[in-house]
Amino acid sequence: MAKGTKSDPWELTTPPGSSSYSMYRDPDADPPALVCVVGSTTLKYHLSAIEDLHAWLLAQGDWVALGAADENKPAADDTVEAWGRSSSNPVGGWYGLRKGYRGRFGMYLPPLLEALGLAEVTHDPRNNKMRAH
Repeated sequence: MAKGTKSDPWELTTPPGSSSYSMYRDPDADPPALVCVVGSTTLKYHLSAIEDLHAWLLAQGDWVALGAADENKPAADDTVEAWGRSSSNPVGGWYGLRKGYRGRFGMYLPPLLEALGLAEVTHDPRNNKMRAH
């Protein structure tokens, strides 16, 4: 398995299997970041998203819909995407760090947690879900 560094990023595929992307940790960024590269687009999330999302999923105790949505679109209630924007999550709002590119938390984080062995993700064409391991 990749190390999750810039020189050895995780190579992932979205839950429906429609797009490939890479992610890596940037612990020296301010704040420490999880960098997601999708084609020519770079999204950044708080590095703590990995552990925080896993802890939240454990607390849910069951499957949770991903609900991926762009930043300018509302997130469906009770989804991974909604939690990634909620004022009640550990960072007090958006996990996304780059204005205009803060959404899609529910698209790009779940496959990483699955690759790390922290969660299980469904891989249907639409309406995917995840649960913690």
